[in-house]
Amino acid sequence: MSVDKLLIDTLEPLGYPVGKAKYNQAVDTYIAFVEYNQAPRINADDQEIVTKHFYQVDVFSNKNYNQLVKDIKSAMKQAGFSRMFESETYDEDLKKYRKIIRFNYENKIGEEY
Repeated sequence: MSVDKLLIDTLEPLGYPVGKAKYNQAVDTYIAFVEYNQAPRINADDQEIVTKHFYQVDVFSNKNYNQLVKDIKSAMKQAGFSRMFESETYDEDLKKYRKIIRFNYENKIGEEY
């Protein structure tokens, strides 16, 4: 399975719609994610051994989403992701509050998560 699948499997049990780069405006609260970078983490003999994946998880909501954000951070940590960055804003176009959380994940080449 891919790291995308791991992320979806980690976030879906939280009970909100999850989509890759999709913004589901039909619901009050939803989670979107995108992999924004991927880079070699460890190389040996000119071969990539470990890849580092960088993901951004966005929570969009009209409601108080503080508990959901805590749950996301906890679930992602348990799945092996490390939090790198967090920010909050209001999206005028969508008329929703937006929490931006960036994570990274490392995996060995050829290894499933």
